[in-house]
Amino acid sequence: MTVTQDPKSLKKTPLDALHRELGAKMVPFAGYEMPLHYPRGIIHEHTHTRSAAALFDISHMGQIRIVGEAAAELQILVPSSLTDLPVHRQRYTVFTRPNGGILDDLMITNGGDHLFLVVNAARKEDDPAHLRTHLTDRCRITELSEQALLALQGPKAVSVMARLAPGTETMPFLSARVVEIDAIECFVTRSGYTGEDGYELSMPTRQADRLARLLLSQPGVEAAGLGARNSLRLEAGLCLYGHDIDETITPVEAGLGWVVAQVYRNGVQPAGFPGAEIILEQLRSGPVRRRVGLKPEGRAPVRGGATLLNRQDEVIGRVTSGGFGPTVNAPIAMGYVDAEYAGAGTGLITQLRGRAYPVRVASLPFVEHRYFRGESG
Repeated sequence: MTVTQDPKSLKKTPLDALHRELGAKMVPFAGYEMPLHYPRGIIHEHTHTRSAAALFDISHMGQIRIVGEAAAELQILVPSSLTDLPVHRQRYTVFTRPNGGILDDLMITNGGDHLFLVVNAARKEDDPAHLRTHLTDRCRITELSEQALLALQGPKAVSVMARLAPGTETMPFLSARVVEIDAIECFVTRSGYTGEDGYELSMPTRQADRLARLLLSQPGVEAAGLGARNSLRLEAGLCLYGHDIDETITPVEAGLGWVVAQVYRNGVQPAGFPGAEIILEQLRSGPVRRRVGLKPEGRAPVRGGATLLNRQDEVIGRVTSGGFGPTVNAPIAMGYVDAEYAGAGTGLITQLRGRAYPVRVASLPFVEHRYFRGESG
C-alpha cells in the first residue's frame, strides 16, 4: 500500500499531530503521510473494528460540492441514475472512460441544494478537473479543502453516535444528515469501506482534532490505520482504486455492473455516459474476464501483481490485492481471471517465491457485510 516518495513533498492531514501522539507508524500514501498502524498493530485494529468501533482518518480523500444543475449535468459522466436520488441519500458510482474503464469510484450524496462527492485521494486533483471539463457553467464546483473526513466503523459506532448526536442511530445505510457534535457542525453519512456498520463525518479542518479526540474518548473506540482499513475492505470484497479497479477495467469486469441504472439496462432511456456501449454490451453478453475472490491453499499470503495460471500453465489472470484476513484466519486475495475460470472452487496456480502455489476461486465477500438498512432490514 505504500509508495516511495520524497518525505518533504508529503502533505499532512489535520490529525497528523494526534497520530504521532498516539504512536502511529507513518507511511506515504497518495501524497500524504498517513498512519499505517498504532502500537497494538494491524490485527488488533482489524479485530477491534469487527467487535467494537474504530476511528479512521480519511481526510486525505477529496471532498467536492456541486451546486446548480448538478444531478442533470453529472448524469453524463456516471452510469448510475442521479436525477432520482432522494434528498439526504447517498449512492456509490464510478466515473467511466470512453473505453468503459473506471476513472474513479466515488460516493455521491444529495445534500438538498447541492451534490456532495467523496473521491479517492489519488484522484482528488484529477476529478475536479474532469468535472470542470465536462460540466457547464450551470454548475459551480467547489473543492472542500478546508474540510476533514473521519470514519467511525464497527458495531459499537451506532451507540457512540446515538450518545453524541441523538437520532443518527435510526439513519439507514447510505443516508445523510447534518448534526452538531460538541458544537461542531458535521455532515454525517451512514457509510464506510470496511463492510461494517458505521459513519463518515465531514467537519471543518480546524475542528477535526477536537472531534477526533472526543470520539476516541468514547467507550469502545480506538484509532485504526491504513493497514486495518485495507484488510477490512479486502475481507469485505471491496475494490481499492489503482489496484482492483483502474482505467483499463470496466464496472462489469469488476463485478460492479449493478451501478448501471436500470433505465439504461432495459433501454427505457439512452445511455450517454462514457463507454456506455461497451459496458451495456458486457452486461448483455458477459465480460471476457471477471474479478473473483481467491483463497490460497496454505498459510502464505499472495500479493497483488502475482500471475494466475490454469492447470496447463497458461496465464489466465492476475492477483490485484492480497493479504491475511484476520477474521477468516487465512490468507485471501482478489484478482481477475478469464471468465471461464471464474466459478467458485476453480483450482488455479500462482507463483510464490519461485514455486507453484495452489489457489482456489472463492465467492465474494469473504466476510458478510453488516450494514444497517433500517428497522425493516
